[in-house]
Amino acid sequence: MPISDIPILSMLRTRMQWHQERQRVLAENVANADTPNYRARDLAPPNFEQALTVASLALVRTDPNHIASAGGSGSQFAEDGDLHYEVRPRGNTVSHEDEMLKLAGNQMDYDAVASIYTHSLALIKTAFGRS
Repeated sequence: MPISDIPILSMLRTRMQWHQERQRVLAENVANADTPNYRARDLAPPNFEQALTVASLALVRTDPNHIASAGGSGSQFAEDGDLHYEVRPRGNTVSHEDEMLKLAGNQMDYDAVASIYTHSLALIKTAFGRS
């Protein structure tokens, strides 16, 4: 089995691609902040439930104090339809503060996923005896 077919690495790559695409969408929002009638957009997070069930990694609550898994219904890389923005007099819905917070959070999440991916590859190389 090639390393690229390992389910967790595939999911991490998909998540990094999603963060890259989200960064582009959020940057478009900031760029169009003064465009009349522009509606801010965002992406729905990818849904990995199907991949997890295929990989036989179902979540189990072994203690009543554990948090129950949340089942998302969004499709991968789809636009998020649950956006609630204040519409300005010119019809624009972009808030610089909100968009900048989203951009910063997206960058931190991407860095975290990239770090996990890099460390996972390093662990696999170590297991094969390569450094």
